[in-house]
Amino acid sequence: MRLAVADEDLSACVSCGLCLPHCPTYRVTGEESASPRGRIAAMRATHATDAPAGPEFAEFMDLCVQCRGCEVACPSSVPFGRLMEGARATLARETAYQPRRRRMGYAVLGHHRLLLLASSAAAVLQRLHLVPARLGLPRLPLRRPRLRPGDTAGPGGRPIGTAGPGGRPIGTAGPGGRPIGTAGPGGRPIGTAGVGGRPPEPDAWLFTGCVMDAWMRPTHAAALRVMHATGARVALPGPGGDCCGALHVHAGLRRQAEALARRVMASMPGDAHVVVDSAGCGAALKDYGALLGTAEARRFSDRVLDVHEWLAARAGRLPAARRRLTGPVAVQDPCHLRHVQQAHQHVRTVLAPYADLVELGDDGLCCGAGGAYAGIHPAMAQEIRARKVAAIAATGAPVVASANPGCIVHLAGAGLDVRHPVDIIAWSLDGG
Repeated sequence: MRLAVADEDLSACVSCGLCLPHCPTYRVTGEESASPRGRIAAMRATHATDAPAGPEFAEFMDLCVQCRGCEVACPSSVPFGRLMEGARATLARETAYQPRRRRMGYAVLGHHRLLLLASSAAAVLQRLHLVPARLGLPRLPLRRPRLRPGDTAGPGGRPIGTAGPGGRPIGTAGPGGRPIGTAGPGGRPIGTAGVGGRPPEPDAWLFTGCVMDAWMRPTHAAALRVMHATGARVALPGPGGDCCGALHVHAGLRRQAEALARRVMASMPGDAHVVVDSAGCGAALKDYGALLGTAEARRFSDRVLDVHEWLAARAGRLPAARRRLTGPVAVQDPCHLRHVQQAHQHVRTVLAPYADLVELGDDGLCCGAGGAYAGIHPAMAQEIRARKVAAIAATGAPVVASANPGCIVHLAGAGLDVRHPVDIIAWSLDGG
C-alpha cells in the first residue's frame, strides 16, 4: 500500500533511537512497535509493497498519541507528525480504519448548534446518573455564559461600560451623551462606524472552536476579559468558525479537515491576529498553510497566535494582580504548545506576575489526553497520565496550569485541580 507520505520524509530517520525516551507509549510498553522508530519502520515496510495494510499496521499507527515529542528530540528533523498524518489518511481512505460511529462523531464537531444541543442533552443525562463514568467525561454545563467580545478596556485598564470613580460607567458616552452602540439619529448605532461606514476592524479575533466552547466557555470569557484589559478590540468568528479540524487531521479524515479549514478562514477575514486559547486548535490553525497548500492559507496561518503568545507582546498593558492564589502553581505544557508551536514559554511570561510558578521534572512528557485519544485508548491514556500525575505530585503544587482543554479534562479526571492560565489571570484581575 502506497502511503500518502513523501519518500524523503520516510528515509530521513536514521534509527538512532534518541526519540525513544520522549515517546509516551514506548515508555509505557517498552515495545519497539510503540516507538517512533518502530512506527517509521512499519511505514517503510507497508509503503514498499502493493499489498493492503493489515490490522496490525493500523493498530501500530492508532496507538500513537501524536504528541510529537519525538520531533524536538530528533537530530535528523524527521517530520513524524506529517508521516503519521499521511499514514492515517491512507488508512482512513482505503480501509475501515475509522468506523462509521467515529466518523459521525467527528462530523458533529463541524455543526456547532448540534454540538451544543448534544452537549446539553448529555449534561442532563449526567445529572440523572445515566452517563457511564468509564467515558471519562467532565461535568458538562447545562448553561453557558454569553460571550461579550465588544467590551474593550478604558482608562486604568477597566473594561468599557464598567463603573469608574464616582460610580459612572467608563467610556460609554457617545455624541449627545448617548451610550456607544445605541441608536442615534436615523437608527444607526453610535460610535461603531469605521472608514467608509464599515465597522472598525478588530485588533484580534478570539477563535472559540467546538468542544472547548461547548464544555469550557467560561475560559473563553476569561480570555476575553484578559484581552480587553490590554485595551484591545476583540471579535468572535462569524458563521463557519465552528471547528478547526484538528481531530479530523489526527484521525486521517483530511478531506473533512480541509473543508473545515476553509470555513474557519472565511469566518475571520482581514489582517488582525487570530488568537487561540486551545493549544491543539492553535497548532492546527498554524498548519493551514501546509494543509491546504495555498497562499491564502499561508497568510492566514501567519496571523495565528496562541493567547499567551499574543498577551506576552502586550504584558506591559496588563493591570497588576488584585489577588493571588495561595501556594505554587505547577505549569504543565500541552504537547501541541511545547513541541509543535514551541510557544510554551509565553505561558510563564504572562502567568508569572499573577502566580508563583513551579516546573515539572518530566521534560515536557505527554499527559495522555491526545485530543480524542483518551476516549479511544483509555487504558494507555491512563498509564501515561499516571506518570504526569507523579511529576505534578513531586512539586507539591495544589493547582496545575494547562493551556489546552483536553489536558485539563484528562488531568482533572485524576482528581487534580487544573485550570487554564487565562482563568487564573482573570481571577487575579477580578479581585473578588
